[in-house]
Amino acid sequence: MNDIAFLLNGTPVRVSGDDPTRTLLQWLREDRGLTGTKEGCNEGDCGACTVMVTDAGGTRALNACILFLPQLHGRAVRTVEGLSGPKGEMHPVQAAMVDHHGSQCGFCTPGFVMSMAAAQVNGATDHDDYLAGNLCRCTGYAPIVRAAETVAGTEAPGWMAGALPEVGAAPFAPTSSDELAAWYAAHPDATLIAGATDVGLWVTKQLRDLPKVAFLHACADLQKIERDGDRLRIGAGVTIAALRKAVAGTHPAFAELLRRFASEQVRQAATIGGNIANGSPIGDTPPALIAMGAVLHLRKGETRRDIPLEDFFLDYGKQDRAKGEFVEAVTIPASAAGLACHKLSKRFDQDISAVCGCFAIGVEGGKIANARIAFGGMAGIPKRAAAVEAALVGRDWTLATVTAALPAFASDFAPMTDMRASATYRLEAAQNMLIRYFHEREGQAVSVLEVTP
Repeated sequence: MNDIAFLLNGTPVRVSGDDPTRTLLQWLREDRGLTGTKEGCNEGDCGACTVMVTDAGGTRALNACILFLPQLHGRAVRTVEGLSGPKGEMHPVQAAMVDHHGSQCGFCTPGFVMSMAAAQVNGATDHDDYLAGNLCRCTGYAPIVRAAETVAGTEAPGWMAGALPEVGAAPFAPTSSDELAAWYAAHPDATLIAGATDVGLWVTKQLRDLPKVAFLHACADLQKIERDGDRLRIGAGVTIAALRKAVAGTHPAFAELLRRFASEQVRQAATIGGNIANGSPIGDTPPALIAMGAVLHLRKGETRRDIPLEDFFLDYGKQDRAKGEFVEAVTIPASAAGLACHKLSKRFDQDISAVCGCFAIGVEGGKIANARIAFGGMAGIPKRAAAVEAALVGRDWTLATVTAALPAFASDFAPMTDMRASATYRLEAAQNMLIRYFHEREGQAVSVLEVTP
């Protein structure tokens, strides 16, 4: 059994790989006594456990509570105990938090300063986005954001730099999709772990035992985004953060939807393939991908097959994926100028959708030539609004046409009532999203974020 080797606050460490689903948070607190990294929600929601992780791709803020130890092999981890300088001097973000009174009870503070330190390393100044994954219930965000603004644009202190460890092959981690395909075909009952933002909760919340696992972070060929003519092939291992950056210019509506995908810590770990493969009816990416006409690429051993993404979702908890078969990539158009995505949730940031609607409607000569409309949160699977599409295509692009199509939503969807929304609310919200799409296409301001006095 190979050991797991990484740097912890600049010092090389080796950890036994006997328990591949032990979290970094557990190990830090129980084995190393580094209790500055706090356990709050234990599901990647509150940010109290935030640490910095550096690899060849750069530095990221990640949630230690759902980060498994094998994912750290060959990387460098820094906790709040490792922020101060060699002479005990405070890191600039720590000093800024003190100066701006950014802490009261202090429980959340270590996570905040780790997110802020990662932002400083990366030169990020979009504080509202960067800190959306860190929750504070007593100080409030104003003094914390002021502290972040103080260090924005400054260089990280020299003691934060450091080389990565030289290590061998990572345990439980195939290094290519070919190696993964062969292993998974031989172990079809195993669990594949990409970012662990979903599987991590199987362990921390459901207390599930995962006897056979493979980590996908070492499969570099699954982390590529490649242009092929008028199509864009996105590897299953591409993180949501990397995808958002890659499509910001060509798919602005999709990129804006990805901005509201969980938090910075989760976006830096979660993958597009994982968000598809888990089959959630409220996953954020499938409605947008389906509206764009995405094609899913599946692989089992040496056999590959391609299917329209909407055909992958069969029923709640059931997908068209055989034992030993995995998502290899997804292909979308190289641009999507007419796409619009509307996510409705109780909180604007870091929340699960009550309804997520995505629209791609083609208008030619004043008539609706084609329509692809998909929703999450309206059924047991992400689903196209086929009856609504049929009610639109071939008709004039007018508000009267859109209004006349609204009753068709009841033919497409019979949503459930739960803690997020009632069935009636969901159905009416979906109808209103189509009306909003019409007004948006006509150039009217529809975003509540753009309202001015």
